[in-house]
Amino acid sequence: MDSDAAIIALSALAQPTRLATFKLLIGHEPGGLPAGEIARTFDVPQNTMSAHLAILARAGLVRADRQSRQIIYRAEIGGLRTLMLFLAQDCCAGSPELCAPLIAELAC
Repeated sequence: MDSDAAIIALSALAQPTRLATFKLLIGHEPGGLPAGEIARTFDVPQNTMSAHLAILARAGLVRADRQSRQIIYRAEIGGLRTLMLFLAQDCCAGSPELCAPLIAELAC
C-alpha cells in the first residue's frame, strides 16, 4: 500500500456513518449484511447508505456480492490488514518487543 491508498482508506473511515458501517461489517464476517439491513441499522436512507458503501468499496474496505436479488456487503479483511500493516510498517524502530502489546490486543 502506498501513501495515496492509505489516505483514501483513512478518509473513507473518517466519517461517523462509514466508520460505524465498517465496524458493523467486521462484526458480521464472514456472512456480511444486505445493504437494506445496514441502512435500517443506522436509520439512514438507502441511497445515502449506498453512497457510503461505494466510498468504502473504492477505498478497498468493503466488497459487494450479489446473492439473488440482494447485494450483500462484507468487510474486506485484506484491505484492513494492508492498511494496518502500512501504518505499523516502521513500528518500534526495529524493536519488535515494543509492538507486542499492540499485536496481543489485536489477537482474537
